[in-house]
Amino acid sequence: MPSLAQSIAEEIARTGPMPFRRFMERALYDPAHGYYASGRAAIGGEGDFMTSVSVGPLFGRLLATQFEEIWERLDRPTRFDLVEQGANRGEFAHDVLSAAQSSPAFFAALHYLIIEPFAVNRERQEARLEPFAGKVTWHDALDALPRFTGVHFSNELVDAFPVHRVVYRNGKWWEQYVAQGANGSFVWSDGPISNPQLTPFFAHLPGIEGYQTEVNREAPVWMAALAAKLERGYVLVADYGFSRDDYYLPDRREGTLAAYRQHRVCENPLADPGGQDLTAHVDFTTLAQAAQTAGLKLAGFTDQHHFLVALGRSIFPDITSPGQLTPERQKQQRAFATLMHPTLMGRGFQFLALAKGVPAALRGFELAAEPHRSLGLEISPAPVEN
Repeated sequence: MPSLAQSIAEEIARTGPMPFRRFMERALYDPAHGYYASGRAAIGGEGDFMTSVSVGPLFGRLLATQFEEIWERLDRPTRFDLVEQGANRGEFAHDVLSAAQSSPAFFAALHYLIIEPFAVNRERQEARLEPFAGKVTWHDALDALPRFTGVHFSNELVDAFPVHRVVYRNGKWWEQYVAQGANGSFVWSDGPISNPQLTPFFAHLPGIEGYQTEVNREAPVWMAALAAKLERGYVLVADYGFSRDDYYLPDRREGTLAAYRQHRVCENPLADPGGQDLTAHVDFTTLAQAAQTAGLKLAGFTDQHHFLVALGRSIFPDITSPGQLTPERQKQQRAFATLMHPTLMGRGFQFLALAKGVPAALRGFELAAEPHRSLGLEISPAPVEN
């Protein structure tokens, strides 16, 4: 079987330079060799990158309390669906289900649904979640998910959607393709815009010579499909990114595309496809607009620091207080400090909440600014009652 690099080179030889979006899709999701699809993705201290889940079970415990509040806002239904997409090895699901056991009524109502397209990940999840057999079900894709009442949660999912790369040269936008260089390596090549659906995004980009950035065309499509599945409840997105105004600052002239291996930024995102993670920050304004168009209400936007502090002060009133703490409490305190620290995860990660048929405000956003203003969106006027 040829390597992924060989397979990509053969595709380029047949059809010409490929849009970077296609290269990223193959590098991450090729069934045999993709970084995520093959199970090669390594997360945690011994892997390629850290996530909030990697810090320990506290993240799941904190989010479990937020999910329980959502259940209460839905009037405590006898069935409450918690849908996770991007569950990796199932650690977050295990942490949430373990924490939920402390609330018997909530745990009895809770049904955990995982959207997992890759067999290798599902096998790992099933092994990790074996203690909760009967509580967890799997679906291969969002399209296969039944309509549900509850919450859809994702953590570092949208940043891994394949993106288009564009560059402004000589007064117009060009798309960046991947071609094969003289020595067999992959190189960048400018070309015409591959899809006319990219054009509306250009209105928000600065027309500065040499400015490069990404366009995530899949994120709004995903949000619209997800909104159609939600009957009543919330969508909660955790990821790293910016509001649109911050994302496309003139000074951010090389975009946010990055490759990671062993906790280091790799110099060349085109090197070793399938062997390194590829990621781009999330434009949360565009994501929120897509949600509103699909019938969801913007319910909150804040960074992880403020979100977790709002949850943590009610769950662990002593976690940030001086005094005598048990060894377990000290461990939780260290984990909490890592999750909310401004220079670690606290300010880089954002939480976006979207609602349908429920009151918008959630405990995690009690310390947040008004979300429409934070995202640069207009506040829709309230309907006039006759």
